[in-house]
Amino acid sequence: MERYLYLGVNIFAISFPLVRSFEQKIKFASKWSALFPAIAITAAFFLIWDHWFTLIGVWEFNPRYIIGIYFFELPLEEWLFFITVPFACVFIYEVLNFFFPNDPLKAFGKPFVYVMVPFLIGMGLLHLDKWYTSVNFFVGAAAILIHFLLFNDKYLGRFLFAYLVHLIPFFLCNGVLTGGITEEPVVIYNNAENLGIRIWTVPIEDSIYSLTLLLMNVSFFESIRSRQTIQTSES
Repeated sequence: MERYLYLGVNIFAISFPLVRSFEQKIKFASKWSALFPAIAITAAFFLIWDHWFTLIGVWEFNPRYIIGIYFFELPLEEWLFFITVPFACVFIYEVLNFFFPNDPLKAFGKPFVYVMVPFLIGMGLLHLDKWYTSVNFFVGAAAILIHFLLFNDKYLGRFLFAYLVHLIPFFLCNGVLTGGITEEPVVIYNNAENLGIRIWTVPIEDSIYSLTLLLMNVSFFESIRSRQTIQTSES
């Protein structure tokens, strides 16, 4: 049964948000027409990145914990990860938007950009010898800056709120994938390509990787949803 572990993490991540998508308050299912294109676009970017890093040995996947179906050197579970996790994270984003409509972290949006972009670029430049650290931090800085240029701070407070809340399930799921409860990790990182700093068993870089994943999904989701709203009002 251990070969279904990674698949189980995917099912765990999406199960509650999927079941709750049809409840009448948040009506998450009604937003799928914007959500799934956002997930697809973001997943395409991350899967290319993921494939590249797999080929050059930044990480690998433990055959002990996967079912053994591969596409372009990536296990099926890894493909599913970029669907199930964004689905769950945007669900968190929408739930918080519903229950906290006043955007309590809006004031932190611009300071977040002004601090994080230079910090990530600086860290990337300091660690050019580490593929995961440098590329991850550069991509994170670019994602934040592009989002800010496109939307200013319209969504940043809401994104930050969702990001902070998502860290709880993030560390739980990633802890499972990085060996927190198993004899061996599901995803095996080459520590020569990261800082070697871990929270529980999760590389610190993963927190920025997840930030970029969520921010890109939110950016595309809000952009597509805005266009749909405009088209509806014009028709």
